[in-house]
Amino acid sequence: MKLTFKHTRFACYIAYISQAVTTTFLPLLFVRLTTEFGFSLAQLTILITITFFSEIFIDALCPLFINKIGYRTGMIIANICSVAGTAGLAVFPFLFKNPYIGFIICDVLYAIGGGFDEVLISPIVEACPTNNKAGAMGLLHSFYCWGCAAIVLFSTLFFQIFGIESWRFLAVLWALIPFVNIFLFSAVPIRTLEEEKGSGKFSDMLKNPLFWIMGIVMICAGASELSMSQWASAFAETGLGVSKTVGDLLGPCAFAVLMGTSRVIYSRISDKTDITKILIIGSFVCIGGYLIAALSGNPILSLVGCAVCGIAVAPMWPGAFSIAAKHIPKASTAMFAAFALAGDLGCTAGPSIVGFVSGSDSNIAKGLLASVVFPAIMIVCLLYVRVLNRKKRSH
Repeated sequence: MKLTFKHTRFACYIAYISQAVTTTFLPLLFVRLTTEFGFSLAQLTILITITFFSEIFIDALCPLFINKIGYRTGMIIANICSVAGTAGLAVFPFLFKNPYIGFIICDVLYAIGGGFDEVLISPIVEACPTNNKAGAMGLLHSFYCWGCAAIVLFSTLFFQIFGIESWRFLAVLWALIPFVNIFLFSAVPIRTLEEEKGSGKFSDMLKNPLFWIMGIVMICAGASELSMSQWASAFAETGLGVSKTVGDLLGPCAFAVLMGTSRVIYSRISDKTDITKILIIGSFVCIGGYLIAALSGNPILSLVGCAVCGIAVAPMWPGAFSIAAKHIPKASTAMFAAFALAGDLGCTAGPSIVGFVSGSDSNIAKGLLASVVFPAIMIVCLLYVRVLNRKKRSH
């Protein structure tokens, strides 16, 4: 059977599901890790920070060598590292006297895979032949959400049947997803963004004010999304007092399902609607969701607030990519790498701020309240983007 660009997109969908494993699975175990290994809230926060700082490091280095090794080799490396890091959760913590070292090693390994994914998946799909680029980008990013939802659902079912103490076996099962993708990316056709749009100078992009504004938008998009998704499970279990099963299903799972649904809807309407306007509306809804979650004091309302954030943040990341690709001339792989770096800075800053603001009293609601600043900054930036685009059209 001859593999086509349809199979390329399918491999990219799986890659985002694989990335969902690295960002979703370990936070489901946060409360378990505090009892099994005695980790503090600060140590768990540092694990999140290490994950995303490692991704940022790869984001920054990728433009320097990716043209030499190629997209295909980069994606194969990404999946190998994801396999090693995810399956390694079952092994590395138990090889050291201090288990925390083992978790750090796994963190770094699957973060390397995640870094390559962040830089390469979007430009690979952007370079695939299709009429609706923004729609293709929205659909691609929806698979990250479906992956998050599937991981929460299947993990919850697994823990109900086998007990949460069997989490190491589940880590090995989740590693099968990137394992399969190693072989897919070895065979599918891949075009580079430069082949599709022509090669643009990164220095020219740096002179474009839209580049810097969209970089800030990417930071806020990553922070708005991950602040909630990384802490929703622990917030539901410790802050709202509901059971782990109920908290995971109505917190991070509902967040992911609504986020995925919203991204599919976005992929259908993105070519007919002003994307900037969609992101501004989403930012306002995101602020409302965070305020409800942090301030309502009612477990049901707070979980609704968590889930609403899933709808709100859905178009932010793919929408920012699409705006930049459309309005910045000859958008290159380096541009996507820069925006992936910015997004991962947000993914690091958001959850880290939640953890540190929550403090020693583990008041996660207080940390979530602080995260309102990110969608607020995003609104200001997007309004400025509209002004820039209006001026550009008038000329």
